[in-house]
Amino acid sequence: MKKIYAEYQAENFLIKHGIPVSKRFLTHSYDELMKVAKTMRFPIDLKIISIDVIHKSDIGGVRICYDYEDIPKEYEEIMKIIKKLKIKNIEGILTQEYIYGKELLIGIKKDCTFGHVIGFGFGGIFTEVLKDVTFRVCPITEKDAQEMIDELRTKKILYGVRGQKPVNFRFLKNILVKISKIPMINDNLTEMDINPIIINDISGKVVDARIVFEE
Repeated sequence: MKKIYAEYQAENFLIKHGIPVSKRFLTHSYDELMKVAKTMRFPIDLKIISIDVIHKSDIGGVRICYDYEDIPKEYEEIMKIIKKLKIKNIEGILTQEYIYGKELLIGIKKDCTFGHVIGFGFGGIFTEVLKDVTFRVCPITEKDAQEMIDELRTKKILYGVRGQKPVNFRFLKNILVKISKIPMINDNLTEMDINPIIINDISGKVVDARIVFEE
């Protein structure tokens, strides 16, 4: 039997393990969402949170609001999607700060031969397009993390192109090592999909995650 953590629960789990997560609030009504939005800096994301929705962007379940006036329209669009697709098990609508940087993925999978394996590569909407991911058996060292970075075909993007600043590699390697250790104290974790974690030249934060446990 499986226990699935959708984004909000998954991110709470990551916070407990010292992984930085973007500022967000799970709201359960339009009025609550509007109240929360007043306390945040724009732009913000609105997201459908449900264990039945794995790829929110694919169904239009992530809406960007650039100012307070955008919220009514984008909220209405989300409600239309929920009704049209008959999405069940809705936990709420996540109101989340917008993070700038490179969209990366970090995943964990429990392999029947190697045990827990960590994967790393470019994430977000480019995951399926680039298919540029490297793997190691958990846990990894900082040296392993550097090797994983350098094995990516598109690693030059991380080092900065066309005047862009490189990502904070010290932060990135530290996060990879930390996440690789999570299965060591959570052996029943079978899948972890952090996609994306957004990293810039200063730091980074998880902005979406999904975790599966075996019970």
